[in-house]
Amino acid sequence: MIRYDALDALPVREALPALSDALDGHGTAVLVAPPGTGKTTLVPLALAGLPGAGPARKVVVAEPRRIAARAAARRMAWLLGERTGDTVGYTVRGERVVGRHTRVEVVTTGVLLQRLQRDPELAGVDVVVLDECHERHLDADTAAAFLWDVRQALRPELRLVAASATTDAEGWARLLGGAPVVAARGASYPVEVVWAPPPRPVSPPHGMRVDPALLAHVASVVRRALAEREGDVLCFLPGAGEIARVAGRLGDLGEFGDVEVVQVHGRAPAAVQDAVLAPGRRRRVVLATSVAESSLTVPGVRVVVDSGLAREPRVDHARGLSALTTVRASRASGRQRAGRAGREAPGVVYRCWPEAEDARLPRFPSPEIQVADLTAFALQAACWGDPDASGLALLDAPPAGAMAAARTVLAAVGAVDGAGRATERGTRLARLGVHPRLGRALLDAGASRGAAEVVALLSEEAPREYGDDLVAALRTARRAGDAYGARWRAEVRRLRAVSAQGPASGESEEGSSGPGSGSGLPDVRDEGRLAGLVAALAFPERVARKDGGSYLMASGTRVELGEGSALRGAPWLAVAVADRPLGKGHGRVRLAAEVDEETARLAAASLHTEGEEVRWADGDVVARRVERLGAIELAVRPLADAAPGLVREALLEGLRREGFGLLRWSPEARVLRQRLAFLRLHLGEPWPDVSDDALHARVDEWLEPELGRAGRRADLARIDAGQALARLLPWATGEAARLDELAPERITVPSGSRIRIDYSEPRQPVLAVKLQEMFGLQRSPEIAGVPLLVHLLSPAGRPAAVTADLASFWRNGYPGVRAELRGRYPRHPWPQDPATAEPTRHTSARLGR
Repeated sequence: MIRYDALDALPVREALPALSDALDGHGTAVLVAPPGTGKTTLVPLALAGLPGAGPARKVVVAEPRRIAARAAARRMAWLLGERTGDTVGYTVRGERVVGRHTRVEVVTTGVLLQRLQRDPELAGVDVVVLDECHERHLDADTAAAFLWDVRQALRPELRLVAASATTDAEGWARLLGGAPVVAARGASYPVEVVWAPPPRPVSPPHGMRVDPALLAHVASVVRRALAEREGDVLCFLPGAGEIARVAGRLGDLGEFGDVEVVQVHGRAPAAVQDAVLAPGRRRRVVLATSVAESSLTVPGVRVVVDSGLAREPRVDHARGLSALTTVRASRASGRQRAGRAGREAPGVVYRCWPEAEDARLPRFPSPEIQVADLTAFALQAACWGDPDASGLALLDAPPAGAMAAARTVLAAVGAVDGAGRATERGTRLARLGVHPRLGRALLDAGASRGAAEVVALLSEEAPREYGDDLVAALRTARRAGDAYGARWRAEVRRLRAVSAQGPASGESEEGSSGPGSGSGLPDVRDEGRLAGLVAALAFPERVARKDGGSYLMASGTRVELGEGSALRGAPWLAVAVADRPLGKGHGRVRLAAEVDEETARLAAASLHTEGEEVRWADGDVVARRVERLGAIELAVRPLADAAPGLVREALLEGLRREGFGLLRWSPEARVLRQRLAFLRLHLGEPWPDVSDDALHARVDEWLEPELGRAGRRADLARIDAGQALARLLPWATGEAARLDELAPERITVPSGSRIRIDYSEPRQPVLAVKLQEMFGLQRSPEIAGVPLLVHLLSPAGRPAAVTADLASFWRNGYPGVRAELRGRYPRHPWPQDPATAEPTRHTSARLGR
């Protein structure tokens, strides 16, 4: 029986005429509807003409998550008084509940992408609704771009709706060709905001780490909410690990009556996910990740406790590691989460951060296209016929570096050709519904049951308690009765079925071969070796050899095993999952399998190289013939007759690393460099720049042919740097002859002595001379128009005064120096008027005084 009372109570009903007009007139629309208005349930039914509200249409609704897709379909079926699979059905990975008369089908965005690749026209579909588009998942952005292409080129009558409670409506409207924006009135239930920051500062999230003090505070806020408010409590946390830790901290809640703690996340059993969407008999505390943020209503919730954290994907291209990371949730997510408290009645949200920080939060979540691994996206784009994605209607363009890295991976597995177009093999990989790396491993390992089991285990993060040994984790999954084990078994069945379909239509044996196609791979039946082979085929750059206390991967990144790992001591590993812990330079192995060197060579054959290597290492030129697997050295032999060009480059690398101090610098050579630096600073051209960078840039002009005759460090130490440096003097212009005039090594002082000038500070060279030798000189000496900084020395050679203005010193500074020193050095002259006195190098006794 159709529940008209529930349908009529949904506020979005008032926006349906405007939405219908927008689609009739423009074909596309952006629907902005607050939580609880019926956007996810009533709108698809109305667009399909249900119940009897208009022309019958086939509507596909795309949701970002499986739990949301199932919940939305079940809610719509309940509103119609039917079972799921009749008029309303759903399709998620590994599960399809639809019937002959289904007119509204709810799918995940990943399923929609697969359907678009198989049937770009979406035959029989009249309307597509992209729900929760504000979350900016990569699959949703890609599906929107493909759907716009379909409307433009194949199906102009196909209607598109981008829907969300909080989104960049103007951006989506532009993307959909100037689509009208339709806003729905929100539910009338207000949500009070209570700011509940931690009493003491907590550390910001880093990687997957969340400060335990924050989790303890969240647990205390949940207890406070139970004490202060009525109704169920929905608490948002970033991941399953944090949910488990907060659940542990909540302990016994008997003081608040009969309270049940429920944990809801992507790994939770479907039965638990479904049960939380039904009214509970007891008061509940629902600890949830962002899966509960949108697209569904948790009955009974009057209170939301928001930790303010979320998880987003990140790629460390430098280390070749991909992982989720904990971030501050956006303001849009905060509004979505708060809205859960006002779905059925007035509610309250406790926000576990200071009110002053709220305005500094990001406005929307980071678009996944800007931060995630783009390999699967690049393959989708290539299969769509737009390899660089330049023609796709996307809110944010994919980063060039991430796309380049993705294309490199696709080329290595034979998914794209030299022009970036999808090969037949690439098309088949795209249809497997897993990451192209895992698809490559499944196909090249023979698409056996064992290979499907390993790929299924790697396609969704396994529970941490399964351990880091891939083979042991595989055995655990086989006997597991938990939610992960059930999903794993369903995925194994799906992978076996899809891989059994064989090559794509028209795929030839030639099209199946090529880089990474598995040509020459043996039929591996041993469970342990098969697991290692699959992991190595999926991640060839992560095969790793033991090197001291850590493992060096072929990519060049070092990783370490955790304490107590059963894999410790294995000479070779195929690392499937790794991350980088807080404050660590090395990666940490999360999941790996032991392999032998033969398997590593086999799987990473494209990384195998052999050749001459001449480089600067350990302070000298090292010449070797090296066989490598990426960064891993397999065999090394000394090389006696290295190519001169390679030796020269190694020597230059040594000079760049250790500096020109490797050459022989006599005192005269060092002074020459200082004199030239002085002239360059004060006179400029044609005097040469003799800084390290400039000398490296002009090494061919001044260090040849000596460098060409050198072969090792000792040869560099025999090169006369001064003789080589003289080649840079401006001989062609004749200015070189003025070197001693403009920057003399020594200068004659009034006493007749020739005193060396110190050019170590080129801005103002120093003349250190005994004070008595400068008597009678009224003006400080200059070179190249620059006054020397005169260090006037005592008879013992110690500085008595420093001046660049002798006339001023004789008048003002000298009397004090005279008073201090003449008693200490009575044998030296200390005239009252030094400006007119006779300069001398001798004592008063020798002068006959």
